[in-house]
Amino acid sequence: MLEKVLEKYELVMGLEVHAQLKTKTKLMSPAPNAYGEEPNTAVSTVCTGMPGALPTLNRAAVTEALKTALALKCDVQTLSVFSRKHYFYPDLPKGYQISQYDRPYALKGRVVFYLNNERREINLTRIHMEEDAGKNLHLDDQGISLVDLNRSSVPLIEIVSEPELRSPPEAVAYLKALRSVLRYLDVCDGNLEEGNFRCDANVSLRPRGHEKFGTRVELKNINSFRNLERAIIYEAQRQYDSLETGGKIVQETRLWDADQNKSQSMRSKEEAADYRYMPEPDLLPLTISKDVIEKARKELPELPIDKMERFIKEYHRSAYDAEVLTTSSDLADYFETVAKAIKDDQLASNFIQTNVLAHIPNVETGIQKFYPDAKSLADLLMKVQDKTLSLNLAKDVFEIMRAEKKSAAAIIQEKNLSQVNDESALLAVVEKVIQENPKQLADFRSGKDKLFGFFMGQCQKALEGKGSPATLKKLLDEKLKG
Repeated sequence: MLEKVLEKYELVMGLEVHAQLKTKTKLMSPAPNAYGEEPNTAVSTVCTGMPGALPTLNRAAVTEALKTALALKCDVQTLSVFSRKHYFYPDLPKGYQISQYDRPYALKGRVVFYLNNERREINLTRIHMEEDAGKNLHLDDQGISLVDLNRSSVPLIEIVSEPELRSPPEAVAYLKALRSVLRYLDVCDGNLEEGNFRCDANVSLRPRGHEKFGTRVELKNINSFRNLERAIIYEAQRQYDSLETGGKIVQETRLWDADQNKSQSMRSKEEAADYRYMPEPDLLPLTISKDVIEKARKELPELPIDKMERFIKEYHRSAYDAEVLTTSSDLADYFETVAKAIKDDQLASNFIQTNVLAHIPNVETGIQKFYPDAKSLADLLMKVQDKTLSLNLAKDVFEIMRAEKKSAAAIIQEKNLSQVNDESALLAVVEKVIQENPKQLADFRSGKDKLFGFFMGQCQKALEGKGSPATLKKLLDEKLKG
């Protein structure tokens, strides 16, 4: 369906991403920044908008916001200003949100990622700090709505991209890369389902070859990477159908309904003037000195795109392998520890991706408590290198290690699993198997080459899987061909 749309129109998108920062207390309130508490228990007079309650800016939130801006190569402003953004909704009891408007703390910047082995860069417009609003709980079965203000005043940064995204997969890759940066910095959990990492997509179509953008529509309530892709495809088709039948696209905000795989109009899209922005009178302008900026820059960790490109170059990994291995900094450290210990990047990479990750439902967090740990896995793979184990036996030992939390050496000794490398012992098995299977031998020699696998299997069965595959292959080649 989308292919037909793209024959005539170009898809133009920009994303607005709201990321909650992992501070102990809120942005403007001393209340705890805690998820999952009983409704309206993690609040203060600031969160509830009580008359006379004054906001106090959280220094830790500024520090985390600064780290994010530097990691994304933004121009950090030494002077920025908070404003009041007025709108009236039940989850905002004081009638305005404290945000940054015309003087944000960070301008420009970029997000770098790979898509189909191609390096992409998407420019940012700005990043600004703001407080979150509360949350409305609609109990449709009871016909009532309730308000939970635990989220009120939670620190947010809004990361706004330029309208440079041109396809749903590119938008998803961009969002994943941005989320990875925030997780590497440990400033945001990046959990879309819990709402601490939220994405709004601005989508428009323009005729191919035209420079002027079409009318943009904002899509909200997108809570997964899959839903981002689905919402963009739906909106592109909806706009196409309207334009092709003489309709006009209206600038509006639409709510994405994942259950019905469609969006519905929520409200007409507001302009800045509708919010009646004014400088926040209870907060001084925010000053971030150049010394503070440079100190924060020096303390940045190696970022995911830098680590990924280093793995491509240093460990000769494909872009896909490097991306998988750098999904989290813990996983990247796990791989590097194993690769350096065994001095075999290929073996380490393949075994981790094929065997280790198969047992980790959440790659981003599951490696922290996984056993075998990096040192134990390296010890196992060294047994493959010194021919104590075949690779298949190593996989069996790995499963036992995982289940029993024992070392490779202990399991090999307990179960007598050492690989048989002695050529004379293997030759005796090969000759016995060939002698016991005269029909298969005749068929093989008449041209049925696939029976070679049969003979290998019979030999390994006799050896309980402990025969050296390379030596068995050599001996079978010699004996079968007579």
